[in-house]
Amino acid sequence: MDRALLVGVDLENDFTDIDNSLEELEELVIAAGGLVISKIVQKKENINPTYFIGKGKAEEIKLACEELDITTIVFNDELSGAQLRNLEKLIDKKIIDRTNLILDIFANRATSKEGKLQVKLAQLKYRLPRLVGFRDYLSREGGGIGTRGPGEQKLEIDRRHILREINNIERQLKEIEENRNIKRQKRLNSNLPIIALVGYTNSGKSTLLNTIVKSDSEKGDNREVFVKDMLFATLDTSLRRGSLPNGQNFLITDTVGFVSKLPTHLIEAFKGTLEEVKYADLLLHVVDASNKDLDIQIETTLDILKDLEVLDKPIITVFNKIDKVGNSNIFYSNNLIGDKVFISAKEGTNLSKLMKMIEEGIPYEYKYVLLKIPYDQQSTLSYFMDNYEIENLRYEEDGTYINLYINPIDLEKYKDKIIK
Repeated sequence: MDRALLVGVDLENDFTDIDNSLEELEELVIAAGGLVISKIVQKKENINPTYFIGKGKAEEIKLACEELDITTIVFNDELSGAQLRNLEKLIDKKIIDRTNLILDIFANRATSKEGKLQVKLAQLKYRLPRLVGFRDYLSREGGGIGTRGPGEQKLEIDRRHILREINNIERQLKEIEENRNIKRQKRLNSNLPIIALVGYTNSGKSTLLNTIVKSDSEKGDNREVFVKDMLFATLDTSLRRGSLPNGQNFLITDTVGFVSKLPTHLIEAFKGTLEEVKYADLLLHVVDASNKDLDIQIETTLDILKDLEVLDKPIITVFNKIDKVGNSNIFYSNNLIGDKVFISAKEGTNLSKLMKMIEEGIPYEYKYVLLKIPYDQQSTLSYFMDNYEIENLRYEEDGTYINLYINPIDLEKYKDKIIK
């Protein structure tokens, strides 16, 4: 197990709470399988282009490593190739930065072919300009945090080889994206409302998805998605079906969790997956109400949603885990929040209220109608049985009669079947 020393720089013009940021970094190290032994913070006006921190502080870290038997030094910010190389030479220990740490966690957690390819692409793009620095520490001792994925090959390959590998991965991802587009079009053609769960990592998105689906075990797809109380427990998107209080079926999808200073390469690599959010009718922004850095987490998520150009969609902010804190102890910036609800996905608290808000928030106006389906059009009846909550099903001489709430798309498509 890596014995890690965390290093943070507290810049004068940076309003991020350095203590809270390092706490999150420690959680990331733990998620990667490491053990945090100590933390060091340096206050600075500007970043040192040679060592990121001051040279004196770097020498102080070298002494601390010897005293505490440190194997790995983790910086809270992204380092350049030159900074990595210079720190390696001065301190003579494995140096990784926040970006590499997050990539390492993703490499360990990705399970689908697409997820693995996305992470590997991000790793290669990150490591390409840092080849010399990586060769330095990877050749000294293999394994441990920051060495998964392409690092297992020690990156003893030339730049052209890496570029060829990047092109190959991008080609494979394009093929996967084409297949995903076909599946996505089928979902869109079903006219079912699509709800996307977004938010910070470990905010409880997967637990909420399981809770929503489980509450509708008869009509919904109640296969549970993986849940664990740790950062980035799940990476691959999950799609399930559920139904609203008015009986309307819907599709709900989970997305990869966000984190502050999320690596640019990773966002780019996961763009195809994240673009599922663009096709959602409603976003549920899940927030860990028990976390003291609510504003940072909310802002981080909204910034990424802004980059994805989806802030114009209906958004319900779901303050989760109120069983840990209670409504009265939640403090956040009101100007960032519109519609909101306080729930506990784990305990099921206020779930019915959330479902009603979803029903009202989906930009469809459903109309209650009576339909007559001729007996020679059983495929039409099957469509309604699969996608709607049917009321008053009865078989008459001239056809099957059903009552239901119908969305405007199907209302227009099947208007010849409407009795009233």
